[in-house]
Amino acid sequence: MKVLVIGGAGYIGSHVVKELMAKGHKVTVFDNLSSGLKQNLFKENGFIKGDILKVKDLEKAFGKGFDAFVHLAAFKAAGESMVCPEKYSINNITGTLNILNAAVKFKCLNMVFSSSAATFGEPQYVPIDENHPKNPENYYGFTKLKIEEFMAWYEKLKGLKFAALRYFNAAGYDPEGVLYGLEKNPANLLPIVMEVACGKRDKMKIFGNDYPTRDGTCIRDYIHVTDLASAHVLALEYISSRKESLTLNLGTGNGITVTEMVDAARRITGKEIKAEYVERRPGDPAQLTAKSDLAKEKLGWEAKYSDVDTLIGSTYSAYKKFYKM
Repeated sequence: MKVLVIGGAGYIGSHVVKELMAKGHKVTVFDNLSSGLKQNLFKENGFIKGDILKVKDLEKAFGKGFDAFVHLAAFKAAGESMVCPEKYSINNITGTLNILNAAVKFKCLNMVFSSSAATFGEPQYVPIDENHPKNPENYYGFTKLKIEEFMAWYEKLKGLKFAALRYFNAAGYDPEGVLYGLEKNPANLLPIVMEVACGKRDKMKIFGNDYPTRDGTCIRDYIHVTDLASAHVLALEYISSRKESLTLNLGTGNGITVTEMVDAARRITGKEIKAEYVERRPGDPAQLTAKSDLAKEKLGWEAKYSDVDTLIGSTYSAYKKFYKM
């Protein structure tokens, strides 16, 4: 298939591109490089520098003719979304509507969307399955939920087939070491841990140690980015061949606390990694873990790289290359 990957120069997007290439698909990346990196681009692919807030850019891209597209261009920092909701409204909601309108205009009706476990909010039970009530606790999660609703309407009205992949905490780097471009201004846990390990930061903050968890810090379901990439490709092939939309959770079902992740990073890197506990951030649920049985049933998908040692080891390898340690 000819696939347009919107946000394909970013952290997750570049791993999706690599997996699509491995499966023989022809890929073009659409990215404004605000957070994506030229380093993450493959010379074998087409590249369009464009912005999802510019309708002309999107129409020019979709006008080249694609069988499917992957949308990975949403902003994703939950904490920031609570402070700057307008930023997330404009990029995530307006930008996505621009994408959908351009796609249907040019009859590109197979879509994979990187959604989020943030659509669920505080869990009523764990692990969370697809039918769990949706009550986002942060504005980022609210935007992702609204995008899922937009896609459902575009399916009814325009024939769009979509896969909404709700994943939990993306982490790790390409185990083969081909991709190691580091995120700009990372907000997720593991990159921040690595910045401390590599000396870019003196110490890190752990937000809250009074949650009702085994050590008081938040529990999250960390999933390796290569596992996520394989799910994106499997989902794309599924919806395009079966003409059936999907909404799936992706995770391991095994949660690890923030403190446990930091301690594991100390063990694997041999670094001190100074950390201090500070007040909770608004919008952070105590525990999020996924039930991914449906992804296994529909796609034959299972996480292969999402053990703690691979998550941390592959990330540390990328950081060591960048910082030449």
